[in-house]
Amino acid sequence: MASACRILVQCDWQLALRETDGKAWIALQDLSDTSAKPTLRGQLINCGTSSAGLPYVEGNNGFSVKNISKESLHVCYNDASNQSTTSEMTFQSTTGNFASIHDKKKSVICLDATDGGLGMSSSSDGKFKVWQTDTGEVRRDLVGHIGDVYTCRFFPSGIVALSGGADLRLKVWSIETGKCAATFLGHKGAVLDTAIVERGRNIVSCSRDGTAKLWDCSQQMCLDTFEGMAGNINGISVGVTENSFDLGHPENPPGEKEVLTEGKMLLMACENNTLLSYGLQSRKKIFQYDCSDAVNCCTFLSENIVVCGAQNGKLSIIDLRNYNVPLKEMKTSNSAVESLYSHRGGFFTSAHDGSCHYVNNQYDSFLSLTGPDCDPVYRVVCNSSHVFTACRDGNIRKYRLNIP
Repeated sequence: MASACRILVQCDWQLALRETDGKAWIALQDLSDTSAKPTLRGQLINCGTSSAGLPYVEGNNGFSVKNISKESLHVCYNDASNQSTTSEMTFQSTTGNFASIHDKKKSVICLDATDGGLGMSSSSDGKFKVWQTDTGEVRRDLVGHIGDVYTCRFFPSGIVALSGGADLRLKVWSIETGKCAATFLGHKGAVLDTAIVERGRNIVSCSRDGTAKLWDCSQQMCLDTFEGMAGNINGISVGVTENSFDLGHPENPPGEKEVLTEGKMLLMACENNTLLSYGLQSRKKIFQYDCSDAVNCCTFLSENIVVCGAQNGKLSIIDLRNYNVPLKEMKTSNSAVESLYSHRGGFFTSAHDGSCHYVNNQYDSFLSLTGPDCDPVYRVVCNSSHVFTACRDGNIRKYRLNIP
């Protein structure tokens, strides 16, 4: 797909094209910062049904269908007047839509899922729930936070969870009992994101108070605070870097409660238009990458490569060995990047306009997950078989994981 364009399709295309003569709109949108070109629109039309029950679909105005199945639609655009202007995209529909886990009038704002068949999510009415990923059946109500839960994630064991929210607290939960096992106090603003170090003896959190904190889980004790950042720290990520990368040296030897922080980098996505990097053990600043807008989220793609997403929709892919110049800057949407999730050297990204894309390890976007009708997708996560998204419309959507 051309980096400055994306193809969009009607959010319920799989239903619209099911009937003979059924129609769905299709469009080509220019994503370049300086473009004043209008969006080019066309139609997809069902011209009959095959013996396998699949529709024959034709497009117009330069759009054509290369392949269609019950869950996917592969569309191409070719400009007859300019052969170099070509784009293509595969659209994937849901395999499940969990509409009853949360109130339809409330936004689902955070989400995680395990390979063991459990999902966890919270909504804007303060409800925090554990459910089965195969059926959407709610198994636990996690009660203890006051107000919204902004971040939740499973520990690697899959039977313990970590959350943080508007009440300034971090909580650890037993998924088997639904009880809060520990509460962490120390932030002076809402907790916006967390990261788990290795198996979870240490965790990291970030907040609207402009700090990130390293914690000991066994005693709910803050081991150190990364501070001095202006404004919110919207997201964090902890990753292992290659051995040749200099993460600095701590001024004092780590205490016995600090476990496996050596060789790890802490990334911080900051409201003041910066991506910050610190040595997790050394507490030393490694670099600052300046973005063109507030940075909403960040994640590691490998030992050397990271990505961050900004409020203006820009994705910056950075090689840590040469962090002064981005490896690539791109957009999959003109709307704010809401979340990032690393997968097979590439990543999923969701946006405020309801779009959700996969960007591969060549940094091309070729897959779009459809379903939301312009409602923000606040979170996208994967387990070994499916992708799950959390949306403002109150739905948790489930997609088959079809990344080669």
